[in-house]
Amino acid sequence: MDGPIITLDRASGLPIGAQLVTALRQGVLDGSLRPGDPVPSTRALAKALGVSRSAVVSAYDQLAGEGYLETRQGAATRVAEIQPLLDPAGGATATAPTAPATAPVPSAPTTERPVEPRINLLPGRPSTSRIDTRAWRAAWRQAAALEVPADSPPLFGVPRLRAEIADHLRHARGLACSPDDIVVTAGTSEALGLVASVVAHLAGRPPLIAIEHPGYPSARRLFERRGARTAPVTVDRDGFDVGALRRLPGRPDAVMVTPSHQYPLGGRLPVSTRLDLIAWARETGGLVIEDDYDSEFRHLGPPLPALASLDDAGRVVLVGSFSKVLTPWIRLGYLVLPPSNRELRAAIAGARDDEACPVPGVAQHAIAELLASGAVRRHIAVSRREYAHRRGLVLADLDGLPGAPLSGLAGGLHAVVELPDAAASAALVTRLASEGVAVAPLSDYSAVLGDERPGIVFGYAAPSDTQLVEGLARIRSAILDGLAGPWPSSPLHPPGSTT
Repeated sequence: MDGPIITLDRASGLPIGAQLVTALRQGVLDGSLRPGDPVPSTRALAKALGVSRSAVVSAYDQLAGEGYLETRQGAATRVAEIQPLLDPAGGATATAPTAPATAPVPSAPTTERPVEPRINLLPGRPSTSRIDTRAWRAAWRQAAALEVPADSPPLFGVPRLRAEIADHLRHARGLACSPDDIVVTAGTSEALGLVASVVAHLAGRPPLIAIEHPGYPSARRLFERRGARTAPVTVDRDGFDVGALRRLPGRPDAVMVTPSHQYPLGGRLPVSTRLDLIAWARETGGLVIEDDYDSEFRHLGPPLPALASLDDAGRVVLVGSFSKVLTPWIRLGYLVLPPSNRELRAAIAGARDDEACPVPGVAQHAIAELLASGAVRRHIAVSRREYAHRRGLVLADLDGLPGAPLSGLAGGLHAVVELPDAAASAALVTRLASEGVAVAPLSDYSAVLGDERPGIVFGYAAPSDTQLVEGLARIRSAILDGLAGPWPSSPLHPPGSTT
């Protein structure tokens, strides 16, 4: 291999993999390895250096995550085109950052019109860099080679896809369900719209749906566009407050929750609270809509059972999708219906009869093949390791900052930085936008006008490591600059809080 001469110090306390990472990274930075250059296979380099192949695989994985190498299934691993970082004045630095992730970045002068984001840290975007493109293309080729039917796709979805989704849920969530329980949808939004329409049909009037506050804003708006009224219910550190639900003046027809990773604050609903919520549904006849949007990516603690797996009353509908698992580009999701609720299943069938399944049959067959091949399961495993690494970068840069507690990192693809007041939050978002870094205000997730929480929400899955490191450094620098002066400690829920 042309490039740096790798010398390993076996007497050093530094692991071999870490020494490989340092040597190869330095080779990219000093020009010994140039963009597009192939690097040896993991097997060849391990043999040449007399080290285990696993050490080389680990080093390549880390460098790919940092953006120094490009790995593609079935192709040689090559040196990536390292994008120069912009300094605050708008000029380019000579190379990718070599300073620690915690190094502060000088502030940029604010401008009247924010520039287009160079670093998109908006939440909800998964990484697609590790998708097995060979398996992806093969799945679509196989789907396209099938005979073209003269009919629309089945109302609840192609049988093979429904069977593969049921098998996926058995492995990924420990949820025992039948293909007959699955309804294929065009992503989460279409799934929620379908449920909202059915709840209204069963109630015989505009339904009342309880939602989390703060919570998923698109769901709230979608319910209201479907004619439903929404009743905000506060969340605590663990998530949805069932006690507050019981105290609502009107009995909701349904409640939507994100129990595995509350969106956006990140709480995880304890099993006892999950059982209490199911008891509420049993007592009132209400429906529980469980949005299981990113439960495949748990970073801390063992996974807890899905509400649907605890449901003994036929009152829980699970909503899932492949938007976070793969990409929102395919717009494919699903409902899991309780098998014992015949009335609900008949209503869903009636709605589907009027509004046929909107997911093209060829797409359903392609995703079914991708699931059957094991590619999705492998992708989840690779992505989980990558996201855990990115999470570590976030913690290294932003954890423990005074007056700006970090939360939401027990699972998923995003994090929350809480701030002491709305002015500090607005100033931080504005400054980051002026520096080309896009984040979301925490206030956007409020379901109650005038009760917005100050802070920001940002995703860490989609950007490369080099982009993420710069974005985090800019967030850290802006916070440490104290946009509105010294920030007092401001926990989201101080002692004695009932919210």
